[in-house]
Amino acid sequence: MTDFTRREMLGFLGVALMSGAFGCSGDQVENAARATRRAQTEPFVRKVFSDGEWETVRTLADIVIPRDERSGSATDAAVPEFMDFILDDSPSSGESVRKGLGWLEAECRRRFSAGFTTCTPEQRTAVIDDIAWPRRAKREHEEGVEFFNQFRNLTATGFWSSRMGVEDLQYIGNTFNPNWNGCPPAAMEKLGVRYG
Repeated sequence: MTDFTRREMLGFLGVALMSGAFGCSGDQVENAARATRRAQTEPFVRKVFSDGEWETVRTLADIVIPRDERSGSATDAAVPEFMDFILDDSPSSGESVRKGLGWLEAECRRRFSAGFTTCTPEQRTAVIDDIAWPRRAKREHEEGVEFFNQFRNLTATGFWSSRMGVEDLQYIGNTFNPNWNGCPPAAMEKLGVRYG
């Protein structure tokens, strides 16, 4: 088993979720990806999130997928715009995410007397750590756990359906490889198969 980075694991998750997040069809994800590309060149008009929610979405998305040496962050890939498009197309999911954003804001105010975006990075991390790991989460954080799972999945779907995300995966697709010499003998032996 090889070691995977957090970004690689989220990449695998994003690819797996692209057609299944929030019950979205592949067409909906593709339409959202197209709308996201347009949002990077044209003025974007939100349909779901309020100003405060938008700031929280952008901050949280960049915590889920931060900029690194390989590629930009979730906001660099226009993931918040992708979310707004998807959630506008799915009102019940939109309400669920907005309710979760409200929970996150209230939890930060309860703990730190500050909203999520005005908390320190350490305070944000403390709240997220309590909801990011479902098996370790306390019962009183159940609503936050459900929200964060939904938000993380939607962030991964948006990122890895973007041009930046596909480049981040380094997926070359159906491209001719002149150096392909077939399956390595050790792998063939392990699988118990052979050519011809």
